[in-house]
Amino acid sequence: MKLHNHWLNRERISNYPRIFLALFLVFGFVWVLMSKNMVDPKGGPLGYDFIAFWAASHLALAGHARDAFSIPQLFNTQQLAVPASTSVYAWFYPPAFYLVVLPLALLPYTAAYWVFMLSTLGTYILVLRRIVKGNTAMWCIAAFPGVWVNFLIGQNAFLTAALAAAALLSIERRALMSGLLIGLLAAIKPHLALLFPVALIAIGAWRTLLTAALTTLTITAIGTLTLGLAVLNGFLANLGYARQFLETGYIPWERIPSLFAFGRLIGIPVLWAYVIQFIVAVGAVAIVIYVWRRCQDLNLRGAILMTATFLVSPYVFDYDLAWLAFPIAWLALAGHHTVWLRGERELLVIAWLLPMLMIPIAETLNVQVGPFVLCGMLWMTFRRAKEAFVVRINSNSRQ
Repeated sequence: MKLHNHWLNRERISNYPRIFLALFLVFGFVWVLMSKNMVDPKGGPLGYDFIAFWAASHLALAGHARDAFSIPQLFNTQQLAVPASTSVYAWFYPPAFYLVVLPLALLPYTAAYWVFMLSTLGTYILVLRRIVKGNTAMWCIAAFPGVWVNFLIGQNAFLTAALAAAALLSIERRALMSGLLIGLLAAIKPHLALLFPVALIAIGAWRTLLTAALTTLTITAIGTLTLGLAVLNGFLANLGYARQFLETGYIPWERIPSLFAFGRLIGIPVLWAYVIQFIVAVGAVAIVIYVWRRCQDLNLRGAILMTATFLVSPYVFDYDLAWLAFPIAWLALAGHHTVWLRGERELLVIAWLLPMLMIPIAETLNVQVGPFVLCGMLWMTFRRAKEAFVVRINSNSRQ
């Protein structure tokens, strides 16, 4: 088949993102028009997860930071922002992230939402621009469903993804900066930083690992001293509730792209769902160790770590899939600079669409497809890394 007839040729690729972007803009506009009193058609506040950030900030500024971990207290505060909303949101964040959201309630809810989302989105795009440039790439980023899901939900995935990717981009030449960024990520969302110590130990990056550990401890200590020991105790105590909500489906499994959620959605008991999650997590850790030890390509190292993160923790969400922009970009560059391997472009397109299609598929078929797409991404990256390692060995043997 000739290239100009292929559904993924350059001309068509440049058009698809524009179409998706237009659809997202129309959807967002209609969604706001259908909302009344800042409450969307499903009954939640506009930018609905963000309301927990604003409420926690409001409580802390009033001198009651510990009350954010009380769902009734948090709900009462949320109604100050959107009185018509009856949806209930919880606060499960550590002291470090509490510091991040602390100033938000100095602004009205809507203004605070835009300041937080646009500032974190700007950081996210700045880091992406270090990887990809050009009009087509920017259109793909602007239309990436993961960006829109996180933006509409009002979550922090732009910030966490930017920290993770910037740390990976700095790890070779700026070891201390990389450690600082990893430490910040671990202090804000510990379960999304689980694989960084594994990767750093695999390559013997001890300075970066030590810097990351000290940064996490320091930022956590600052948050605890600023907000009070009760905030740290509240965070630790609420971990049990987060686990309970995950296991019982109080947090919809359709929104969670993990093997645990897949198992629970099809009726597997909690214990066996954890067993499945553990087996896959061990495999993902082994692949990360293999790639980081044997592959010198920093792009493939980054892609494997950010993808495997979703297969290690059972507690990941649809908005976290904003992370996928980075593995997709790194793998697209690998294909562009060398040759595309069989199935790569098709799988990247599926991964690009995943944040938009995952929930409708789960609601229709009662199957969580997210972890299978992520496993495909992991396999695809591993295949490239293994091939690069073989090529390097052959090249060294000829010398």
